[in-house]
Amino acid sequence: MYELFRNLGAWLVSGEQWTGPDGIGHRLAEHLQCSLLATLIAAAIALPVGLLIGHTGRGAFLAINLSSFGRALPTVGLVVLVFLASGLSMWPVYIALVALAVPSIVTNTYAGMTAVDPEVRDAARGQGMRRHQVLLRVELPLALPLIMTGLRLALIQVVATATIAAYVSFGGLGRYVFDGLAQRDLVQVLGGAVLVAVVAVVLDLALSVLQRALFRPHHLRGTGDTPSRPAKSSQEHAR
Repeated sequence: MYELFRNLGAWLVSGEQWTGPDGIGHRLAEHLQCSLLATLIAAAIALPVGLLIGHTGRGAFLAINLSSFGRALPTVGLVVLVFLASGLSMWPVYIALVALAVPSIVTNTYAGMTAVDPEVRDAARGQGMRRHQVLLRVELPLALPLIMTGLRLALIQVVATATIAAYVSFGGLGRYVFDGLAQRDLVQVLGGAVLVAVVAVVLDLALSVLQRALFRPHHLRGTGDTPSRPAKSSQEHAR
């Protein structure tokens, strides 16, 4: 076991392993490009759906159940099915990753919209706002923390699953896993798995910090996490 981890460490820090078209840097760029594009496509589909059903309250049962069905789909099976229908391309991978990301975004967007206080909506309408103004100026800003959580969860799921691109002979960090299995190279398999795990953890931590910074209470911004102490009164100064 010690020898295995020593070889893994040597594989990860090797200069040759980080250069060239098969190097870690290039594979990492491919992995991130695929993951980000799939998440953006999923967000473009899921955000309007979540906002609409959260704003109107219509179609929630159908949308949530379809999202749950999408989460239950076997990702590799979906890749193979689309691959047989469309041929050799990245479309099977993108369709599978989008289907994986949509449920988290729809569910969290809907939850964020339904969490908005109805009295806030009524107050906005009482001020003469139209339906789309209430949605964009009141409900959406209040629902953003949960929407961001959904996007964050979707991205991490996609990053962890984008290794399937190598299943249909494309790039990404999954290339090390599938090539290592084909070559019976355990070090390469573990190296690919470790890289995917590290990328997912780093992205999760970075997005978590960004989310806390963006949605920290206003009275704590710019002052750390501790509210400033009230100034002393003139009577206390006189003492």
